[in-house]
Amino acid sequence: MIKEFLLQNWALLLILLAFAILLRTTAFLNKKTKTCMYGLIGGMFLLSIIVFFEFYLEEHWESTDARLVLIFIRYSATPFIIAFIIYTMAINIRWYVFIPAIALTIINFISLYNGMVFSLDEEGQLKRGVLGYLPYILVGVYSVLLVFILIRRSNKRSTEIFPILFLCFAFVSGLILPFALGKDFSKLFCVTIVIAVFVYHVFSILQLTEKDSLTGLLNRQAFYASIETDIKSITALVSIDMNGLKVINDTEGHAAGDKALVTIALCFLQAATSRQSVYRIGGDEFVILCRRATEDDVKALIARIRKHVSKTRYRCAVGYSYAPDGTDSIDDMLKESDEKMYADKAAFYAAKGN
Repeated sequence: MIKEFLLQNWALLLILLAFAILLRTTAFLNKKTKTCMYGLIGGMFLLSIIVFFEFYLEEHWESTDARLVLIFIRYSATPFIIAFIIYTMAINIRWYVFIPAIALTIINFISLYNGMVFSLDEEGQLKRGVLGYLPYILVGVYSVLLVFILIRRSNKRSTEIFPILFLCFAFVSGLILPFALGKDFSKLFCVTIVIAVFVYHVFSILQLTEKDSLTGLLNRQAFYASIETDIKSITALVSIDMNGLKVINDTEGHAAGDKALVTIALCFLQAATSRQSVYRIGGDEFVILCRRATEDDVKALIARIRKHVSKTRYRCAVGYSYAPDGTDSIDDMLKESDEKMYADKAAFYAAKGN
């Protein structure tokens, strides 16, 4: 039995081992994310054991009751794993992302007695009940949610979009191929998901040279590279500075200050379009480069920024420079946008009586 398990899951075991070693040597991940990643590795290993024993019992015509329990675990664990990936990889996602998975687990448990999701006929063949496709639907919804969140929180660059699309393709294949190729593809589900997450993590590491480790925004080096290579397409520049970060650091601690920066950085990403790149160039200083944008596009961007930030407890000052003919230097544009931004900051503090 052990030999059969190793033959069936050897590729998965190697990838899980490589994943664990990579996490061990990755310095940029915080403790919580690393812990969750290790939990994901352990969960995928346990799920592979469940899947193996389920099909082993089917092939040897043994213990219908045990098979039902293993099917219950597999159908319930799969949505939990995708929800756990969302919880691990997406910033500021709370525990309630697991609520649909918990509800499905309860439904699957009830199905052990009434077969509304799954059951076994007299010949030991799996039969779907009236809710037989619900586990697949929920996994599909979770997968769409994960891809949506990752794209929305990315910098809209091809180096980030392609790994996300690969992740999407892997998840879709895990949903569709069991119907196209038969139930035996279920044996490959674990390795499919692990490969997808592993590859995405490797691409994330490769992007470290141009991304800020705290906020996930493009960093100062990426900003300088962009103004060297894309200078002709840059028609506008937006300067942003967070208001009151020093007060937060002094009164609530630097962890609270980091949380504030992460929160407003997410607001900027949500406000930016595919032709608007967001950079963190200093402690609480941010710049957005707008390519082939009109002044109305820039004003709409600033309006979206203020709208998203207003939903948080934080505030920021914003200024912009617009050069439609592309003749102004980046230094001149940056100087103009900074002047407007500092005027906005002064007005903010004056309104507060400071």
